Amino acid sequence: MHITVQRDKLSNAVSHVSKAVSSRTTIPILTGIKMKADEEGLTLTASDSDVSIEVLIPKEEAEEWGVTVHQPGSIVLTSRIFSEIVRKLPNSEIHIQVDERLVTQIRSGQAEFTINGMDAAEFPQLPQLEEDKVFSVPSDLLKSMIRQTGFAVSTSEMRPILTGLMWSLDGGQLKFVATDSHRLASRTAVVECSDELSFTNVVVPGKSCNELVKILDEDQNPVDIVVSDNQILVKSKHILFYSRLLEGTYPDTTRIIPPSSKTEVTVSTKEFLQSIERASLLSREGKSNVVRLVTLPDGSVEITSNAPEIGKVTEIVMPKAMEGEELKISFNAKYMIDALRSIDSSEIKACFTGPMSPFVLRPTDHEWTLHLILPVRTY
Repeated sequence: MHITVQRDKLSNAVSHVSKAVSSRTTIPILTGIKMKADEEGLTLTASDSDVSIEVLIPKEEAEEWGVTVHQPGSIVLTSRIFSEIVRKLPNSEIHIQVDERLVTQIRSGQAEFTINGMDAAEFPQLPQLEEDKVFSVPSDLLKSMIRQTGFAVSTSEMRPILTGLMWSLDGGQLKFVATDSHRLASRTAVVECSDELSFTNVVVPGKSCNELVKILDEDQNPVDIVVSDNQILVKSKHILFYSRLLEGTYPDTTRIIPPSSKTEVTVSTKEFLQSIERASLLSREGKSNVVRLVTLPDGSVEITSNAPEIGKVTEIVMPKAMEGEELKISFNAKYMIDALRSIDSSEIKACFTGPMSPFVLRPTDHEWTLHLILPVRTY
């Protein structure tokens, strides 16, 4: 193999694929990045057997040079060393040459590295998916859907299925749901797909979703998503992102969302978030992180937090509107803060059905987002 490649493009591609390199693998080949040069350009691949990422650097794109392939071939180089070398090379062009003993020469400007490669034939093949379930989502929408729900996935391996984000598609509406059994976040959006396409219980590991967010662009270019029985493939421009799916049945979360409410409070999202953040300054220190909300007869809302060894905080928030029964409820401040930070609307409506029942937060200007939080019992 012998190629000349533009440094910035290579550096960018290496930083994308290295997100799939496993740091704790016992299989040496998976600590590497596979490079394959052919008539299309240079393809980089990495995999940790859960997530696989492939990035193509085309020979040229939009009249901008990317790579010249002098001699096609392939090699696997240790990710940690290779990515550091690429980042620190002096010139904008990098020459890479591999001999028949897999010894790889990397030259740029006055710097020259010689490192030992591994045989690309030993690198696992990427899964071949049947492309019968395919739909499209704008890149920035997919990013924001993951951001607005991904924080609620469980971090405990007690119920592995809850460590994933549940994707479902019905009637052209894509829905993401995440819950750790103390809170729930859901986000829906209309996507481009064939009318008859529908699926449910596609559970993508939360870790995969977080990595996907990092490599997607902040633009409205469509991303194609292919769903199969045990894998999902996301195609964006020159990037292919594969993730295995979690096995098992995701719980039916529609049953826990209360159909009606006894108390409804409409507040400014920013104002409410800031007052909860201030209240949590003390509750965090008190290790419990519990904040209390009380509706007062004059139509205001009192937010309090009490950490016996430190002190207490009280704040009055004036809601935009309030109706229903009086209420006293306690909740985990972190769960509330996570939910409020993810809502991109200026006002939210909080719907309560009593001090011991889960409550729901919704933006006032659309129906796409819903957050549910379980209250905390305080005696």
